[in-house]
Amino acid sequence: MANPTQNAVHVDSALTNFSVAYRQSADAFVADKLFPNIPVRFKSDEYYVYNRADFNRDEVALRAPATESAGGGYKLSTQTYTAAVKAFHKDVADQDRDNADPAIDLERDAVEFVMRKMMLNKERDFAEKFFTSGKWGFEKTGVAAGPTGNQFLKWSDDNSPIIDIIEEAIIEMESITGYAPNKMMVNRRAMTALKNHPEIVDRVKYATSTSDNPARVTPRTIAALFGLDEILMSTAVINSAPQGATEASDYVTGDNALLVHAPAAPSLMSPMAGATFSWTGYLNNGNAMGIATSRFRMDHLRAERIEAEMAYTQEIVAPDLGYFLGSVV
Repeated sequence: MANPTQNAVHVDSALTNFSVAYRQSADAFVADKLFPNIPVRFKSDEYYVYNRADFNRDEVALRAPATESAGGGYKLSTQTYTAAVKAFHKDVADQDRDNADPAIDLERDAVEFVMRKMMLNKERDFAEKFFTSGKWGFEKTGVAAGPTGNQFLKWSDDNSPIIDIIEEAIIEMESITGYAPNKMMVNRRAMTALKNHPEIVDRVKYATSTSDNPARVTPRTIAALFGLDEILMSTAVINSAPQGATEASDYVTGDNALLVHAPAAPSLMSPMAGATFSWTGYLNNGNAMGIATSRFRMDHLRAERIEAEMAYTQEIVAPDLGYFLGSVV
């Protein structure tokens, strides 16, 4: 049976200025914020990758009179991307629309419903592609006690040397690649551990800037402490249970942290940890993010269909420009 049912959209004396809808804010989603978005003309293509080691090698030499200068070169390879096309729709039946109370605009609600589904799917793709173990060139894991090797004491422990953990990760990446992380991403639980940790509070409590109020340890103050451009917090929630079953909701992203080097906008010879390739050549009526919505008649159903479609792929471009800290709380 299609939802919502006919009875659900008509109730006695419904209020026209009040309803309850669980629509997650767009601010909760970070899939389009951490890495640059690159609009592309074709569904699949190649991009060039320069060899890091060749650029970081000192090969300059003294030059004797009337002799050749020292010279060298660099390796150039290619990687490929292939955009996937995804879609989702909600049908608005004529009978439901014409029987709905003024408080309900079924077509408007269908657009909200469909777009939130698309954003949620992209956020889950993001988490599976970037925010899991075994993806990046650098990685450590949090443990409850006795860290050894590539382990650290979880941030939720007040005795965890949290500042050293993050600064050591920054130094390790920069000392090997020549690029320091400029962004970090966490979920709400990890952010709570960060802002409430005694070491963090002690560092920022004497801040005098009115924008960085020491009474509130914000992502901005923590980012400034570590020399990062920003800290992004994903608070999107997903229900993993099928319809009709007991709800099983939690944050889309796990209790991890990811440090990356990612410029605000892509450019030639500009290194970045990851990127989103949005196939705009297919969705001519869409936008640079590779998503489009449409509304069309389904006469055989006596309904209007609200449909969204997106064409993109999210790719790790340079694994060595990402540092993954797993199970931070």
